[in-house]
Amino acid sequence: MCRWFKILKFLRRFFYFLFILLSACEGTTAVTTSTTSPKLNLQATIEPIQVAKPAQVVIEKDLWQYIANRYTLSASSQKDLFWHIDWFKKNPDYLTRVTKRAKPYLYLVTQEVEKAGLPIEIALLPIVESAYYPFSYSHGTASGLWQFIPSTGKLYGLKEDWWYDGRRDVLASTKAAVKYLKNLKKLFKGDLLLAIAAYNSGPGRVQKAVRKNKRLGKKSDFWHLDLPAETRGYVPRLLAVAELIKHPDLYGQEITPVDNKPQVQVVTLDSQFDLATIAQWADLSLDEIYSLNPGLKRWATPSNPPYAILLPIDKVTEFEKNLSTHPKNARVRWLRHKVKSGESLSYLAHKFKTTLDQIKSVNNLSNSLIKVGEYLIVPVAQRSEDDYALTEDQREKRRLDAKKTGVKVIHTVIDGDSLWKIAKQYNTQIDSIVKWNHLTHSKPLKIGKKLVIWQAKTDLSELTRVGIDINRKVTYRVKKGDNLSTIARRFKVSVSNLKSWNKLDGKKPLQPGQKLKIIVNVINTKMK
Repeated sequence: MCRWFKILKFLRRFFYFLFILLSACEGTTAVTTSTTSPKLNLQATIEPIQVAKPAQVVIEKDLWQYIANRYTLSASSQKDLFWHIDWFKKNPDYLTRVTKRAKPYLYLVTQEVEKAGLPIEIALLPIVESAYYPFSYSHGTASGLWQFIPSTGKLYGLKEDWWYDGRRDVLASTKAAVKYLKNLKKLFKGDLLLAIAAYNSGPGRVQKAVRKNKRLGKKSDFWHLDLPAETRGYVPRLLAVAELIKHPDLYGQEITPVDNKPQVQVVTLDSQFDLATIAQWADLSLDEIYSLNPGLKRWATPSNPPYAILLPIDKVTEFEKNLSTHPKNARVRWLRHKVKSGESLSYLAHKFKTTLDQIKSVNNLSNSLIKVGEYLIVPVAQRSEDDYALTEDQREKRRLDAKKTGVKVIHTVIDGDSLWKIAKQYNTQIDSIVKWNHLTHSKPLKIGKKLVIWQAKTDLSELTRVGIDINRKVTYRVKKGDNLSTIARRFKVSVSNLKSWNKLDGKKPLQPGQKLKIIVNVINTKMK
């Protein structure tokens, strides 16, 4: 009897602890208890335990939606955005084009912005700066997605040489931009709208406006500052773009979806590559290579590796497979060139679209002296110049050939020329010449460089009346195969004039590299 009593006592304790355990869970068993006795109601029905499911994390498939759901910036009132939103409503195709253009870069840019701890709206800033066009160039010499001017670009480590411009490099310029904006955020004590305004007009100007308002006892936030008109519209335009992307249907906008996943991958190259080789090994077009890597100015990657190239993420495996199976000398084609009379290292560098330093380095030359008959190794492009359609030279040719309203004049820079002098001569503005030709104010003009000048349509008598000399002296460097007749036909001048201007007797043949003075009619000549 005692034994059964002990067993019963044990069971009572067991069921009591079981009850405590079950009652602690959601959806506990249906039991009844007494406040004074732990007796178990054996008639109760035990129901299954309902375990609470964890909240599901929503991952937006569209990157635009991901960005829109994480906005932190806002305007003081919707009225501040009215004029900008109205402009986009009147031009609905603009944002459509821009959002398509942003597709390859947007995930990369968003990642860098988030890593820097900046508001996600900063990923939309290239829409305002450059319309997400990496080859964009402003009249103020700003370049790339983030429109860095040369001085600021240099300050933030964006290098530029003959082969490469870091201001147009998508990854490098994005890293530099977020670093610059982080510094501006710190400078303005966390006020992001002031930081964004300073990105547009410079921190000094914004600081001056803030100090002025404080001195006058006025509010010193962005919306109350006396800033240039461009900057006053810059911040609201960014916020308007954010509003349009968040509510496109409300404003009649079409936003092209972008997959919320990486589009490109960095591949580090340890030597120089012909871009045609990269295109072939990655199964891409040359234009696709340039579009993802707009910092590349020529037909090859820089001659001083390493270089970080961006490739579509689904093409990297194929490229790396080809990289491992091809010899290193297949990356760039080299030519053994025999030096001819009249040739110099500078001439050869220009001819083969490379640099003097590279030729010297490859051939172990300590100076620029070369002898007729000796052999040099020079890199050469695999394809014709026209195939590399997005090089800096090819884009400049298209600018010179562009069709605009008015009369196009091609001016060849001569010794003594300056932007001021040329602008005065053609009765135009320096900023216009800079914009037409993508020049930098601070850089001297290179003798022999061709500049496009657009004149209002008029007759020759009108040009003469306003003091424009329609005859220009240009310097021409003789090329292989040239003779006086072919040069005269090209510039629409006479052979006798060529002889007279250059004191030639016509008996000695012209030498490649020889310079000739030619006086041409800038209106009638077909010189490009």
